[in-house]
Parts: sequence; C-alpha cells; structure tokens
Amino acid sequence: MTDHVAAFKLALGNYPTGVTVVTACHETNPIGLTVNSFASVSIDPLLILWSLDKKSQLHPYFMGAGKFAVNILASDQEHLCTLFASKVPDRFAQAKWSTSSFGLPILHDTAAILQCKSFQQIDAGDHTIFIGQVLDITNSQKEPLLYHRRHIGQIPKSFYS
Repeated sequence: MTDHVAAFKLALGNYPTGVTVVTACHETNPIGLTVNSFASVSIDPLLILWSLDKKSQLHPYFMGAGKFAVNILASDQEHLCTLFASKVPDRFAQAKWSTSSFGLPILHDTAAILQCKSFQQIDAGDHTIFIGQVLDITNSQKEPLLYHRRHIGQIPKSFYS
C-alpha cells in the first residue's frame, strides 16, 4: 500500500495546478487556507469544487459556512500561498483583503475570485469535497500562480513562444 501512496503522490505532484486560497467566515471571523484541489464542475448551473482534509482545523468551520470564496492567486502572490498554508493564527492580519457584498473575505489583487454558495458537500475518504454554485466572478488580466513538483511559480515565458 505504501508504494501506491508514494506513486500516487509522485504522479499527482507532476500534474501542474493553479493555486487558490479559499475563504469564508466563521461567526464574524475570516478563515482561509491554501487549496490546489480546485476544478470546474458544471456550466449550467455554474459549479466548482475543492476538497479539504477532514483533519484540518478549519474543516468544521467550512462545513457550516454556507458560502465561500475561491481566490485564484496571481503569479506575484506566492507569499499568500505560503501564508495561508501556514499555521499562523491570524493570517488575514498579514494580507490585504476586504469583505465583499456577499459578506465574504476576499483577497486583493488576485487573478480571479469566485464567490459561491454551498451547493453540496461530499464525503470522499479522508477529505470532503465542497461543491459551490458561483454567485459572482471577478477577473483580472493577471497571470496565475502555479504549483508543480513542490515548486510554486508563474507560467514560464517560453510557454507562450
């Protein structure tokens, strides 16, 4: 079994993904964490998904949140990826953010923001899959931040040549 886990991690670590910070509120406090398990699900209705380890301290808060924002980080926001992946108690004190008209904490200067209401939560092994119905979308012209083989960075310029 251990060989399969190592092979699984190696295979998926070689699959480049975007980097997001998912945010919500617990009572009146903003919560958020770095997530790269993010994907589109449906166009009609507009649905996205992300997953969270059930052992995460924030898991029970996201389970009861009712709505959340997916902040797609821009290529110059590696510091936010690191910050929201850390154990720092008040991550928002070190980030530029505001409260949206939906009452969600949103990060500034991101590549995009998808504000969602909870659509479905699916028990999936040691994780919960959160499906959200997109209520609002904010896009910028910024390049996204990428994660590949435990490295964080931007799309290489040679990719566009």
